[in-house]
Amino acid sequence: MLDADICHAACDAKDRRFDGRFYIGVKSTGIYCRCICPARNPKRINRTFWPSAAAAEAAGFRPCLLCRPERAPGLAPIDAPARLAAAAYARIEAGALEEQGLEALAGELGVTSRHLRRVMNAQFGASPIDIAQTGRLLAARRLLNETALSVTEIAFASGFRSLRRFNATMKDRYGAPPSKMRGRKAIARGETFSVSLSPRGDYNIASIASFLRTRALPGVERGGADTYARTLKMGDTLGWIEIGMGPKGLLLTLSENLAPHLRPLVANVRGAFDLDAEMVAVDAHLASDAEFKAEVKREPGVRIPGALDGFETAIRAVLGQQVTVAGARTLTDRLVTQFGAALERGPEGLSRAFPDAASLANASADAIAKIGLPKKRAETLHRLGVAAAEGKLPLSRGAIASGRAALAEIPGIGPWTIEYVAMRALGDPDAYPATDIALINALGRKGETLDHLKPWRAYAAIRLWRRAAKKGVLS
Repeated sequence: MLDADICHAACDAKDRRFDGRFYIGVKSTGIYCRCICPARNPKRINRTFWPSAAAAEAAGFRPCLLCRPERAPGLAPIDAPARLAAAAYARIEAGALEEQGLEALAGELGVTSRHLRRVMNAQFGASPIDIAQTGRLLAARRLLNETALSVTEIAFASGFRSLRRFNATMKDRYGAPPSKMRGRKAIARGETFSVSLSPRGDYNIASIASFLRTRALPGVERGGADTYARTLKMGDTLGWIEIGMGPKGLLLTLSENLAPHLRPLVANVRGAFDLDAEMVAVDAHLASDAEFKAEVKREPGVRIPGALDGFETAIRAVLGQQVTVAGARTLTDRLVTQFGAALERGPEGLSRAFPDAASLANASADAIAKIGLPKKRAETLHRLGVAAAEGKLPLSRGAIASGRAALAEIPGIGPWTIEYVAMRALGDPDAYPATDIALINALGRKGETLDHLKPWRAYAAIRLWRRAAKKGVLS
């Protein structure tokens, strides 16, 4: 439930802490805004408050052209129902309902579709179908305003199945056809385009960039002090992305051939760079432990470096079992050289893609073992490839229960690997690989599970890994 007094105060102060937590419907204009909108604040008597963009649109409001609701950060609530709703919301924003339908999404999240609908309505004031429709429309607005793609390309990229349906829905919802909603500034078509992604609260990319740079694979990734670039395959399309800081948050640049996949890509990047984390709550919780208090004060806001590809993360986790970061990188580089596809027109330093599930499923365990692996570990990689290729390995962000269960069924996957993948790929903020040698060394004691830091133990793990790295010990 929204507290009107708090919403009014956040609106009057244009408080960034509340950005994306609610939206303001302005009765006098029929527009809905973020609380940080640069326009003059509407009179209080004209303000209505809505828990989501979908709820505001269902009430007949249209999105503001100044504050661009499609750029608002998402939510990372603490309690279980809100976590479920947020995970479902993120998956819907990434196009899950178009890919698999509501029943399959609910199963992936470990609940019934009826329960999921009830939770979504309670949390966001809108049904999953309404949220999906609003997500498609806002994705289309972003593409219309930030790219030179044709209207037809935008229709399919944003999740509509026909141009006619796209035109009709845009006109019905926003009062104008897509062709009339282009930004005033003409955008020239080129080989790349960029979109900005707003984080929740203050954001410093340095800690995540450092983590990724240390583990970067030659030809696949390129890391800098505050940038990260990599090749990426989405569907049958192989392209590349680059991420760095821009004037309005994170700036995502991508090869234009990935434009049809912008909607899931934006969701993946938001998760991988932990843009929606409630870091004030996380840091306050960690600082309650003397082990982390000084560290949090000295370096607040250390976020979890997630993953852009869950399958890749699982493969790399298996390759990293019982070896150093450098050793794992060597083995992974050999795997990429042997089974990865070449990127024909990539920027400097990006020339190969990480092997997809089909490549490893079609290879024998003996062929995989030739990169220098024990036979049993090669068999584990092959089983991962087969499970993923057959659609039996749900490793999307939010699929915490089903992803963990699927990993546990594969011989050769132990607790460390499950916790590591849950942390980085599934988005479990409480994942904690307690047997990790670097964590043990950083804590100075063995067998510690840090149960008192639930539900944010993954953030404790990241801080401990950073502490270990400064001592020259990497996991």
